Amino acid sequence: MNLFSQPHSMPKLAYNYDALEPYIDAQTMEIHYSKHHQAYLNNLNKALAGTKAESLPLGELLISAERRGTAIRNNGGGHYNHSLFWDILAPNAAKTPEGKLADDIKNTFTSLDSLKKLMNAGAATRFGSGWVWLYVTPEKKLAICSTPNQDNPIMDAVKDNRGIPILGIDVWEHAYYLKYQNKRADYLGAIWNVVDWNAVNKNYENALKDPLLKMIEKDAWTALKDFHSVMAQTFHPMEEGKFGPIRERSGEMLAKAKLLASSAVPASFKSTKIDQAIKGLVDGSAKLDKLVKKNGKDEKIKESLIALHDTFHIIQGLCSDEH
Repeated sequence: MNLFSQPHSMPKLAYNYDALEPYIDAQTMEIHYSKHHQAYLNNLNKALAGTKAESLPLGELLISAERRGTAIRNNGGGHYNHSLFWDILAPNAAKTPEGKLADDIKNTFTSLDSLKKLMNAGAATRFGSGWVWLYVTPEKKLAICSTPNQDNPIMDAVKDNRGIPILGIDVWEHAYYLKYQNKRADYLGAIWNVVDWNAVNKNYENALKDPLLKMIEKDAWTALKDFHSVMAQTFHPMEEGKFGPIRERSGEMLAKAKLLASSAVPASFKSTKIDQAIKGLVDGSAKLDKLVKKNGKDEKIKESLIALHDTFHIIQGLCSDEH
């Protein structure tokens, strides 16, 4: 699925509603696709209508879903999750992975059976509604997690399990209740018969080269985001001639710079240039804080803050470059 395509629309099913019988019944498929998924899509487009986010591709929406609010988080997740779900199901499903995916599953989980057991355990123990995922981390490793509601590993809401999903199993009751009632374990045992490993193979190949991985890695660097937050909340008022925020928060700026310097730089971004830029950020923050504490003139504070802002954007640029 192309996370960067727009506008947001329903994916076309590659099979009929009854094609996954007897494992997923036709009535469940029809209701699940045409009612539940359609509702998520409609509500997503409604939440986006008339906003700047309306033109953003789905991947960018999901990375910052928590920050964008409940409607986009729930409905954007619901649209993405179900689109992936339909894509990895097939009536004549390939039963095993091949190539690099097969090798990496063996190296990470020892066997395909072990992977299935781990995913089934994650799904069975998910309290209430949610999903279980096989996903690719920013370090390009395979991992498994489960998430509540319509969250998924792309989202900022999923703090410790970030990445791009390549296989997801829906454990909301609407996915199985008509056929399996409250027997979630029976549904989990059956669904592997229609998981198409050819589709999962393709998803894996695409995820490994997807620029979204680097975007997720940067977004998950919390210390960088925390510094950016203070910078934005002081620099932009200064541009309007309001120096109160930076005079009040220069000490906080310095503290955030020091926390950034002590944080682990994500693997993709490690370089001498990054280290030098972060050191410059700490030094510049200390200089600015000293100037504020001496009740320096606005013009000097402006000059110092602009220089600090430029240093921060050097880091931003280095995180966007290909390594």
